[in-house]
Amino acid sequence: MSPLLSQMDAPTNATFIKYFGDSLGQYIDLDYSIWLSRLLTPLIITFMLPLVFVGLIYFTSIFLYIYKLHRRIIMQAVSSDLDFWDVGRKIVSAVWDAHAWLYHGYEVIGLHHLPQEGPALIVYYHGAVPIDMYYFVARVLLAKDRLIYTVADRFLFKIPGWGIISDACKSGYNTICTSTLRDGNLLAISPGGVYEAQFGDNRYELLWKNRIGFAKVAIDAKAPIIPMFTQNLREAFRSVGILKRWLIKFYNATHIPVRPIYGGFPVKLRTFLGPPIPYDPNLTPEELKQKTAFAIEELINKHQRIPGGIFHALLDRFSFLRKRRASD
Repeated sequence: MSPLLSQMDAPTNATFIKYFGDSLGQYIDLDYSIWLSRLLTPLIITFMLPLVFVGLIYFTSIFLYIYKLHRRIIMQAVSSDLDFWDVGRKIVSAVWDAHAWLYHGYEVIGLHHLPQEGPALIVYYHGAVPIDMYYFVARVLLAKDRLIYTVADRFLFKIPGWGIISDACKSGYNTICTSTLRDGNLLAISPGGVYEAQFGDNRYELLWKNRIGFAKVAIDAKAPIIPMFTQNLREAFRSVGILKRWLIKFYNATHIPVRPIYGGFPVKLRTFLGPPIPYDPNLTPEELKQKTAFAIEELINKHQRIPGGIFHALLDRFSFLRKRRASD
């Protein structure tokens, strides 16, 4: 090859190499971007889904504010003997019940255990997010026309918008428990509370510590206790597993729930109510606590896969797969 031809081809080869290098770099950058987006998308979705439920709570708050603002016009369309919040509660309950059915295929088993009249204390296992209690309150209000009073932690009342929900749905501190039951109402309480919500896991162990206040309330009000548990509750929302010991110490010192929650998975949720534990004047609060804990643990052992798994909880949405696994 002549020197002249080599000199003419040199710029061409350099241009080609530069073009090939730039194209390869763009391809690698694009491929890396696609890989990174696919890697992070499940993580982003996992932590964003709980905001859907936060939005639903604030929708409830906004709706009740609108109802309060226009109550005179609304109340003219209904009978005058209704409770001030009755219409608003039922419309909100219809929204939550529809969401429960569509998103979680929500069911309640044992609803007949709730009395049509008179008091009863519902004691339930507390998930990372008590989404089952929101659904359950709505279902009972629509199905039996009975409002369940609930006991909430004090920190909730510092959240903007929670106050009006509390007024409408009768949520308050534990100081109202005995009088609420003596007035013949239904009352729901979780002895584990926020501690159980934050530090429970998919093994579904009761974290009640030495709390016996609910048992004293039931004895003082002479009310039966109805145990309650919701299947796959810990698969719908979960708490992040890292730094658990440090966060437990922090919570015990401050009582501020700071453990991150993720999830919002559309798993099957099914609430089970056990037979009522009747009032027995011979039982001490400690004995009644143990009897109630045993009743809830019995529901867990009978109806919950332990340890719980998100994949199997999603499969529970499909009844034909459940029947096939049962037959196997």
